[in-house]
Amino acid sequence: MAGLRQLAAHTPASRDRYVDTLRALAITLVVLGHWLVTVIAHTPQGRLTGHSALPDLRWAWPLTWLVQVLPVFFLVGGYANAASLTAHRDRGGSTVTWLLDRGRRLLLPTTVLLVTLALAALVARVAGADPKLVRDAVWYAAIPLWFLSPYLLVVLLTRPMYALHRRYGVAVPLVLAGLVALGDLARFGGHGGLAAGSFLFGWLAVHQVGFAWRDACAGRPGWPARPRVAVLLLVGGLTATVLLTWLGPYPVSMINIPGERLHNMSPPSLALLTLAAAQIGLILLLRPARTSPAILHLSPPFARNGRRQVQDRGEGREDRATAGWTVVVAINAFVLTVFLWHVTAVLLLAGLLDALGVLPTPPVGTRDWWLWRVPWLLILIVLLAGLVAVFGRVETRAAHRLRDAVPDRRGGRAAARSALTVAGFAAATAGLVGINAAPRAGEQLLGMPGWALASFLVGVAALELARATTARK
Repeated sequence: MAGLRQLAAHTPASRDRYVDTLRALAITLVVLGHWLVTVIAHTPQGRLTGHSALPDLRWAWPLTWLVQVLPVFFLVGGYANAASLTAHRDRGGSTVTWLLDRGRRLLLPTTVLLVTLALAALVARVAGADPKLVRDAVWYAAIPLWFLSPYLLVVLLTRPMYALHRRYGVAVPLVLAGLVALGDLARFGGHGGLAAGSFLFGWLAVHQVGFAWRDACAGRPGWPARPRVAVLLLVGGLTATVLLTWLGPYPVSMINIPGERLHNMSPPSLALLTLAAAQIGLILLLRPARTSPAILHLSPPFARNGRRQVQDRGEGREDRATAGWTVVVAINAFVLTVFLWHVTAVLLLAGLLDALGVLPTPPVGTRDWWLWRVPWLLILIVLLAGLVAVFGRVETRAAHRLRDAVPDRRGGRAAARSALTVAGFAAATAGLVGINAAPRAGEQLLGMPGWALASFLVGVAALELARATTARK
């Protein structure tokens, strides 16, 4: 904790604290939202199973507009990726070394999760556990990987997409949104496979807006700096979302509901993008003029006691701001670990309570079910904190950058490293898609398709090899 306080105290003045706060708030909403609607029950055969409470809580579907914050992650990602890539290249670094840094921070914590799940599944199978139960557990634990698959591709495409942003501006996300709309038409027509590209197009569109926001904050003229545009995004996006969902053909829930003809999230729909526009407008409007901790500077012409009281109030406010910023720093330091392991925390708690014979399973929506949510969330917070304490150091170590990397511009070696980097990203992404797209039913020795895990690990190894061969000063 002392290290986090020191890190918070030495935050550079140039760092945008508002962006970090948004990321911390978004991951908090994702985790608490998932935990809140998770239902653990027993099948008629007595096996543990899980599902979402949302199908039974129709009144809560509009509330998903508040907790569906994946667009915020991609917006903040676009902002952060534009800023870090620009800074990296200004220091003389290459796009490849930037990709290797970014990829390592994303993939090493993910590798630990997948290898842990695979080994646990193998041990459980050898010990005689029900293969279907093992597959179910791994399938649930791997749910967060749906986010990483498109995000890895978005990171890989950052430089060319940033170049397109610089040249064509707002036209790029508008074209991408148009492609998402075409994909929705295909889905409504019963050709869902034609909308697969929306997994990338939808999140790329939001990521592009992050580029524009970063440029505006860096002093370049652009639409995100205009308050009227923010109001238009908020009002127009919210109006369009209401029309598309309440009067149009899109589901009201922005989180997938089993049995719906079309899901707004997988892949992103036009309705989700209009909601993203409203969220972006609100974010731009709420952005404070300065993002450093609030410090009260007053020197009024009061008597000594009055001055002391004002000073005390100022110091108290500064202490609260510093404490709040330390929390934000702590969440951001382990944000991927929190995201990757929060579903595993549910599995561990449910399995433990079931083994002890004390797992409550009240009907969804009843008074007992809501009362059980309180200790359920509190215990999960403690359990996740323990998982972060164990696995979080992987993320902090993976954040080490190739600070002293020297761009090797010799044609053959540079081209080989670039190809190896792209191949590594592609193989790792293919592995994640294979793990998530595998049917929930069936038996897998490792709890997941072996080829998909192998593809992911080969991709990670390729990136580590490219990193190891990077020339240094």
